[in-house]
Amino acid sequence: MPSAATATAAIHYRIDPAQTHARLYQVTLTVAAPAAGQELSLPVWIAGSYLMREFSKNLQSLRASQGDKAVALAQLDKHRWLAQCQSGTPLVLTYEVAAYDNSVRTAWLDGARGFFNATSLCLRVLGQEDEAHVLEVLQPPALAHWSLATGLAPEQVNAAGFGRYRARDYDELADCPVEMGAFWSASFSAGGVPHRFIVAGAAPSFDGARLVRDAQRICEEAIRFWHGEERPPFDGYLFMLNAVHDGYGGLEHRNSTALICARRDLPRLGQSDKEIQASEGYTTLLGLISHEYFHTWNVKRLRPAEFARYDYARENYTELLWFFEGFTSYYDDLLLRRAGLLDHAGYLKLLTKTINQVLQTPGRRVQSVAQASFDAWVKYYRQDENTPNATVSYYTKGALVALCLDLALRRDGRTQLDEVMRALWQRCDGGPMAEADLLAVLQQLSGRDWAGEIAQWVHGTEELPLAELLGAHGITLQAEPAQTAQRLGLRVAENGGIQVKTVLHGGAAEAAGFMAGDEWLALEAQGQAWRLHRLDELALYADGATEVTAIVARDRRLLRLPLALPAAGPSADTVRLDVQDAAAAQRWLGAAQAATA
Repeated sequence: MPSAATATAAIHYRIDPAQTHARLYQVTLTVAAPAAGQELSLPVWIAGSYLMREFSKNLQSLRASQGDKAVALAQLDKHRWLAQCQSGTPLVLTYEVAAYDNSVRTAWLDGARGFFNATSLCLRVLGQEDEAHVLEVLQPPALAHWSLATGLAPEQVNAAGFGRYRARDYDELADCPVEMGAFWSASFSAGGVPHRFIVAGAAPSFDGARLVRDAQRICEEAIRFWHGEERPPFDGYLFMLNAVHDGYGGLEHRNSTALICARRDLPRLGQSDKEIQASEGYTTLLGLISHEYFHTWNVKRLRPAEFARYDYARENYTELLWFFEGFTSYYDDLLLRRAGLLDHAGYLKLLTKTINQVLQTPGRRVQSVAQASFDAWVKYYRQDENTPNATVSYYTKGALVALCLDLALRRDGRTQLDEVMRALWQRCDGGPMAEADLLAVLQQLSGRDWAGEIAQWVHGTEELPLAELLGAHGITLQAEPAQTAQRLGLRVAENGGIQVKTVLHGGAAEAAGFMAGDEWLALEAQGQAWRLHRLDELALYADGATEVTAIVARDRRLLRLPLALPAAGPSADTVRLDVQDAAAAQRWLGAAQAATA
């Protein structure tokens, strides 16, 4: 039965994670004052991850009652139910949720760890979404060694964190995931606000002190960016990191973030500073931490006007993901540089990677980054073999739009993108914004109109003026020889053989007739045939030939494809960045101009 505290909350969820081996959460939902014929629904997506994920597929054994009488339930569609109940008497629903998704988006439960977002476990009581919601998580005796962490405000919890938490409304409940288990935990302060970092699944060699020290520097830099010496707009913050054998990702929330990283990418005890700085995996993890923390301002508060109130029942479209994800992607690594966690060379290496990712995507000439934002629901999260030919990433190209805008503003000498971001925060009162707000702030701070640049860079498919703008800040963009796959117009997987994943539009492989799914077995060159295991063997066996015959397997048939080999040499879609004027580069990459109170 619901606890006595149920009567104090309009909506009360009791979560029982006892069935760890069955991978099932037991949920009891009590609605204190249901409507006659109360409708309920489970979200079909989670904010920050723009795909219909159909969480109701994991819900089972749904039942309802009032007092000791069963209440009939009618399913209205894939995620809505109608309880044929009376008003005025508490309605109790019980159900189970299967938890098999070890990602940041859904729910997971096994003998070692539990994690869930309310969008996966908590039915919405339609018409009462703005009422107070209580989440009660039980701690079965078998899980006495577990602890619980969440960004929700505690109402009555035990020393391990299990018990009751209160949310102002369903939106707040949905924005505060829950982590359970025997996790590692540490705390620090940034901007005068307590922060907590928990890590599940780390190896014994994990150096938690280093991770927390570096996370603190990131947080302090982000707070200084937005608020100078003022306090940030939250009373506490929680990082929840799940370390797995192989994985990467994060999802932002209003006062927390859920992260996944590869276990090998965590810092290890005994590593020198030089070894840490050379660890690309750890740098990537720090960039992820920086990215999701920056989202606390840029998308969770300053957000598209279309996201002023989430609609959990359908797609929420916006053309502004290039700003909210792209600009965040620009600043995530830049803040690492400003925090002293990257040097100039390390930062430029990451920027080079982003530039090459965009240049090596033919879809940049097909789809604008504004269109990519709008189409995220059907394209970005549903990638296939043609994705690079038809789309562009609003993360990577959005980051380059931010770069171009920042460098152009700095070149003109009146302002910089840092000031634009803070002025947007003030103009929109840390709330919903539109593209018109960005244009207004740009004109206000710079003294000129930027509609032409935004139309070209964001709503068009022309190339960005990277070389020109980087050159104005002491950085040259030099063409480099492309790797074999890029030179041929292929993306492949190599594991004892060559599997074609993507054939890029306009490349030599497309002209030869390659298709995604082909296995490239061998080549014939100069009267001889050779078995291929890796793509870099092509130069060895071609031996200077300009034309070869590729032997591929397609649907069990062997095909001979005439392939013209492009000449080696510098390529327009593979570049490197060199510092030519260190003083000019320092003015861009050096210490940030602090926010003013």
